[in-house]
Parts: sequence; structure tokens; C-alpha cells
Amino acid sequence: MGINSNRVENFSGPACLKTTTGTVVTIPLDMAMPPLQVHKVALPQPRTTVQKLRHRLSEIFFPDDPLHKFKNQTWYRKLVLGLQFFFPIFQWAPNYSFKLLKSDVISGLTIASLAIPQGISYAKLANLPPIVGLYSSFIPPLIYSVLGSSKHLAVGPVSIASLVMGTMLSESVSYSEEPILYLQLALTATFFAGLFQASLGFLRLGFSIDFLSKATLVGFMAGAAVIVALQQLKGLFGIVHFTNKMQLIPVLSSVFHHRDEWSWQTIVMGVSFLVLLLTTRQISIRKPKLFWVSAAAPLASVILSTILIVCLKSKVHGIQTIGHLPKGLNPPSLNMLYFHGPHLALSMKTGIVTGILSLTEGIAVGRTFATLKNYQVDGNKEMMAIGLMNMAGSCSSCYVTTGSFSRSAVNYNAGAQTVVSNIIMATAVLVTLLFLMPLFYYTPSFILAAIIITAVIGLIDYWAAIRLWKVDKLDFLACMCSFLGVLFISVPLGLAIAIGVSIFKILLHITRPNTAVLGNIPSTQIYQNLNRYREAVRVPSFLILSVEAPIYFANSTYIQERILRWIREEEEWIETNNRNSIKCVILDMTG
Repeated sequence: MGINSNRVENFSGPACLKTTTGTVVTIPLDMAMPPLQVHKVALPQPRTTVQKLRHRLSEIFFPDDPLHKFKNQTWYRKLVLGLQFFFPIFQWAPNYSFKLLKSDVISGLTIASLAIPQGISYAKLANLPPIVGLYSSFIPPLIYSVLGSSKHLAVGPVSIASLVMGTMLSESVSYSEEPILYLQLALTATFFAGLFQASLGFLRLGFSIDFLSKATLVGFMAGAAVIVALQQLKGLFGIVHFTNKMQLIPVLSSVFHHRDEWSWQTIVMGVSFLVLLLTTRQISIRKPKLFWVSAAAPLASVILSTILIVCLKSKVHGIQTIGHLPKGLNPPSLNMLYFHGPHLALSMKTGIVTGILSLTEGIAVGRTFATLKNYQVDGNKEMMAIGLMNMAGSCSSCYVTTGSFSRSAVNYNAGAQTVVSNIIMATAVLVTLLFLMPLFYYTPSFILAAIIITAVIGLIDYWAAIRLWKVDKLDFLACMCSFLGVLFISVPLGLAIAIGVSIFKILLHITRPNTAVLGNIPSTQIYQNLNRYREAVRVPSFLILSVEAPIYFANSTYIQERILRWIREEEEWIETNNRNSIKCVILDMTG
């Protein structure tokens, strides 16, 4: 790429400046321009190809230089630092105090009151036995408390990953006709999700999840939340026969085609508890100090609804309940992993998709609260922690888990100081598994539906969509593509659309970088975009162009064509306004 040299003319003779009063002052050449100086640029030290490659790979995969703490240390100190690096519990445990324990106990019990009903509800969302949701709220939090680095991440099942797993597996295997095979595939998908996540962390590929932009995530989460909420109309209306599809039109059609199955008793009680849960959520949003109101509301609703059904069971018939839940600890499930047969590819695909979703949510939540408390969360270590947690969980009757935003927000507001809050929560779940399972026998399905609807409503961030519309129309288009893709095609394809739009947007910015004409801010040495700063003025005889990206093979032709177009447009403007012709083009590459 080049610019014709005949556009640059010789600047000989005195320089002329025009003052604010209109007087023209002539300045001799020796005063206007300092004498030309030659600066020698030293060449970099010669390096071999291996050294260059090692340096480049280090910059790509180890930008934080994780081994710098090990330099010039004794072997004993290196061992201690190694344990702290791989097991963060060794870093904070020596300084743990009773004051921290008090805060963690309060927050742990608070999130346990939310995790127990949500665990049961999300397992139903994944078409799994409700007890699996409680299993998944026991073992994974314990593992994360040893390996995780986030102080506020509350681990357990989440709605989006549960929905995607249930959708993808149900397309090939019926959970009602083949419950054992379905459970095997769910556990195997969890194992592959963990293996995928841990591999990304081990290979230092944490940057790969950044391809999902904020705009596409807003649209995807909103679309998935709408589908999850509509699916819960089955439990809220007492419908027995319901579609397994996850698109908007089939779900709504199924609701209205089975009007004869609607139970007015179920609707009245379900809607009443839903209003109660939404009211408590609004109270906590408007008054953050009352966070415990929305945190305790789901468990309180489960208790109240169960008591209500027990009292009315002789008068009200046809209300669906959870039924029998087995007592005891998580049974081992290593022998149930499905590593051969015709459904292996389905398990791998489901595992990778749910792994991406749960990983994105978990790391985003961890980084959010780390920013609020001014500490760092290592994305690669978090990937390994979440991955190993899911791999171990698949061997102990757990399905995909990650950090939940709703529970983590409650954990943060309750004053959690360390990951011990996860241990306290797991202990509360353990007590429930050992002694309280018979109490859930008469828990109605409509309360689980109400809990899920209340939880997923928080995923619909319409204010973020409005901001996208105001700031960047292309981002808003990406948001709507992923949102409509989830609603009308499917959740997995909606995720694929979200990733595809994000990558396309990245390529668009790289291959079509922004260019702008710069002008000088009067009385300063600052140059800004003429279209954005009204006070900026053109420099006579100079065209200053800003190129907001590096120049290389993918965008060189575009930049050349764009510069020539800028020159043509500038010449037309000069001719129209009778100004001085262009004598020099300056490219500002600092952007």
C-alpha cells in the first residue's frame, strides 16, 4: 500500500501564521522549523528461531507469567508455592479466623436455603430425578472449596445448563421410557463437560470463552430464560402431557392444546406462590439489606406449599407432587458412565455445549464479584477447578454444575468472606440428604415451577438490550440474532448463532477497522475525530487520518481503498469550500 509521492510538495520559504485577529505574521524558515536531526535506531539483539517461538508462545499462553513467584526460592518454598498455586485452600486457610467463620456460616446457611429447592427444581428441568439436584449441591461445592479461587462463587446446578442438557438428550432418548439410559447419558455428558473445561484450563486456553461477547450473551440468556419459563407452565397449570420441544411456538401450542388438563386448584396455588416469590425478589432488589427475604423465600414456599398439600390432600385431588426421594449420600456412579454405544457422540456433544455454557457463566460471575472486592480470579485455574469438579461429580451421581449468579449474589450480600460458605452449604445439604428427605414427599410440582420462573426472570436483562441499541446497533443486532435463534430454532443452535455472530463481529472489526479524519483542538496539541468533536478544526494543507487497527494482509487492501476515498472526499470538500490543497497525508496509527 502506498500514496503517490507527487502529493507532497517542497515546503521552502518562510512560514505564515494567522492570528486570532486576522493578522498574518511571517516567520523565517530557521525559526519556524528546527534543524533536521538524525536519530540512530538500534537493532534488536539477534535471537534464534526457537527463542523467538518460545517468547511468542509465552506471550500468548502465559501473559500473567504464573511462575514468577518461584524464581530465586528454596525448594521448600517452591513446594509451598506449588501447593498454593494448584490448591488455593493452602493460601487462605493458614490465616483463617473465627471472625471469618462467623460470616461464612451465615452466608452458607443463607445460600443453602436457596440451593436446596433450586437443586430439586433444576434437576426436574434437566428431566433428571429430583434427588440428583441435591447430590449436585453436595459434592461439587466441596471440591470447588479446595480448588477454586473465587471467594463468593456459590456452586451448584444452574437453569441454562439444565435446560440445554434436558433438551439435547431428550431429542434422542426418552427420559420416561428409558430413565436408566437417560441418567447414564446425563452423567457421561457431565464427565465430558468437565474434561473439556479442565483441558481448556490446563492448555491455557481460557481466552477462548471471550469469543462470546456481552451482546450475544444477553440475547442468549434472555431467550433461554423465556423458554425455561414457558416450559414451567406445565407444572404451574398441572398439565400431564406436554411437548418435549423447546421452541416458542410448540411450547405455546402444547399449553393451549391441553386446556382440558388444566387444574384450577393448581393454577390458583401456583400463581399465588409465584406472586409471593416475585414480590420478595423485588423487595430484595429495591432494598439490598433485605437480601435474606428473597433468599429464604423459596425454601419457605416449599415448606408452606407442602403443609398446604398435606392439609388438603383429602379434598383436593390431581395435584402433582415430587413423591419419594431416597435418603443417604451420593451413590458412586463410575460404573454408569457411557463410553461406548450409539449414544456416545450425543453425550460428547451435550457435554461440550453444556460445558461452554456453565464455564462462561461461572467465570463471568466469579470475575464480577472479584472486581467488586478488588481481588483477581485466574480464568485458567477456574476452568480446571470447575472441570475437575464436574468430572468428580459425574462419578458421584451429579450432573453439570457451575457458579450460579443468583446464589452467588445472595452469598455476596450475606457477607461471605471465603469459599468456606460453600462447605457450610454442602453440610446443610448433607443433613437434608440424611434426615429430611421424607418431608419432600408431598412437595407440589407447581412450587418448583414457580421457583424456576422466579430464578430465570433475573436473566432477562432488557436494560442491557436498550443500552446496546443506543450505543452500538451492530451489537444490538447480534443480541437479537441469538435471542430469536434460541426462541424459534433451538437452544443449542441459538448458542451456535451467538458464537458465530461474535466471531463474525471480531473478524469485521479486524478486517474493516475504523478510520477517521482528525482535526486539532484549538490552543492544544490534541487531535480528535472531526465528526465527534465540533471544536476540532482541520489543519490547512494536511489530511490527518486515524487508523484504529494494525495494518496487515487481512485489511491492507481495505485500508488502502479507504485512504484513497478519504483523499478524494477531502479534495472535493476543499474545492467546494475554496481551501488550500492537500500537500501531505499523515497516518495516525496510535489507535
